[in-house]
Amino acid sequence: MNKIISFPHLGNYYIPISYVIKKITKCKLIIPPKNNKKTIELGSKYSPDDICMPFKYNLGNYLEGLNNGANILIQAGGGCRYGYYAELQEQILKDLGYEFTFINLIKDNHVSIIKLYKETKKINPKLNIIKYIYYLLQGITMIITMDKIDKYIRENIGFEKNKGTFELLEKKYHNSLKSNNLSIIKIIKLYKKYKKEFQDIPLNNNPKLEILLIGELYSLMDFEASNNLERNLAKQGIKVIRYTNLTYLLLIKRFMRPFLLFKGRKYLKYTLGADGTESVIHAIDHCKEGINGIIHIKSFGCVPEINAISTLSKISEDYHTPILYLSFDGENNILNIDTKIEAFKDMITAKIK
Repeated sequence: MNKIISFPHLGNYYIPISYVIKKITKCKLIIPPKNNKKTIELGSKYSPDDICMPFKYNLGNYLEGLNNGANILIQAGGGCRYGYYAELQEQILKDLGYEFTFINLIKDNHVSIIKLYKETKKINPKLNIIKYIYYLLQGITMIITMDKIDKYIRENIGFEKNKGTFELLEKKYHNSLKSNNLSIIKIIKLYKKYKKEFQDIPLNNNPKLEILLIGELYSLMDFEASNNLERNLAKQGIKVIRYTNLTYLLLIKRFMRPFLLFKGRKYLKYTLGADGTESVIHAIDHCKEGINGIIHIKSFGCVPEINAISTLSKISEDYHTPILYLSFDGENNILNIDTKIEAFKDMITAKIK
C-alpha cells in the first residue's frame, strides 16, 4: 500500500512543513484545504464540546486528509494541552472507522527532532542523518525568512497606496517557495529578492495607530482561526505588532524563558504556561513605550491565556492603556467581533486626539 501523509494546517507554515515532510519521507502528501468553516464544523462534530479550538481545527484537518486518501497522520503540537491532543485525536478517528498510522512527534510536551528522525526513518529507510539535518535546516531557513517578510507585511499593508499590492506579491513569494528544487542559498536569494520588492511598494505617510496583538499561538498564527483579525486591523490603517511566530517558538523562546519572570516580577511570581507569560511581558514592554492599545486573543477555554487576563487587566489599569479581549471558538459572530474592534479603534483614536 502506498504511504500517503497528511498533517494539520497552521497558517502559511504548511509550505515549509510540507516541503520538509516530503523531502525526508519521499511520500505523497495530501495537504488539507486551508482552514475554513467546513473544517471547524467537521472537527467540532466529533470533538468534546469543551475542548479548545485548535483541537477542533486539527481534527477537521485530519478528517479532510483521511477522506482524500491519507493513511499516515502527523501530530506535532505541544506546550500546553496541545501536547496531549494526539492520543485523543487518534482514538476519535479510529472509533469513526478510519485505518491509518498516527505519528506523534511529542516528547515531554514538546516536538522532538530526534523522534521525528526515528519515525521518518521507519517510513523512508534510505534517509540518513546528514540529509535529515540538511532538510531541517532548509525548513528552518524557510520559516525564518517567511517570518521576516510577514513582519514587514503586517506593519505596512495598511498603508499601501495601491490596494491589493501586498497580497498579490505575498502570493507570488509563497508560490516561489513551493518548488521541489530549493536549496538554502536559493531560499535566501528569494527572500532578498522579495524583500526588496516589498520595500519598493509605495506607501502612504498617514499617522499610524499601533496595536499590540498578543495571546494564544494558534489564534495568532492562523488567520482563519481569528476571522482574519490581523489583516482586517491593518487594512483599517493600524500598524499591528505581533511577536508570536514559528521563529520565536522554535528558536528564541527557550532562551528567553529564564528572563521572562525577572522582567515581569512586579506582576508575576510563576510562569502561566504556554505563551501566557509572554503575553504579559510584551504588554508591559509596550505599555511602557506608549502603545495605543492591546488586543488579546485566544481560543475559547485556553487556560494559560485565561490565567494571563487578570494580570493584563492590572497592567492596562496601571499604564492607562486600553485592552480588548477576544475569544474565538470557530463559530463566532463575525459582525459582533467587527463591532467590538470598530468601537475599540474609535476609543483609542479619541484618546490620542
